[in-house]
Amino acid sequence: MSGKSYTKEYKVEALKLAKEIGTKKAAEELVIPKGTLSGWVNAAKKGDIDPGKGWHTPANSLTLAGELKIAKDRIKELEKENAQIRKEREFLEEASRFFAASRKK
Repeated sequence: MSGKSYTKEYKVEALKLAKEIGTKKAAEELVIPKGTLSGWVNAAKKGDIDPGKGWHTPANSLTLAGELKIAKDRIKELEKENAQIRKEREFLEEASRFFAASRKK
């Protein structure tokens, strides 16, 4: 397979053009296979290629919103765990001071 290699910048510009004028016309104008450009469009929709601002559609924005909710839930969970670890550390520090003081007596 001797497929041509394209830079990320080229793909991003091609994606922008495809969004403006359509995949078929953009592929014709850029003289690249329509299947190649369609693959990039699909990759961008899945988040495998980041074409930058203005690309996200309502469908993948919901996906992004879902990912954001998952991330927020995970942060909340980690903050809870962190608070528990702090309490345990404080308890251990107090116990350590207590036992150190009792050894001095």
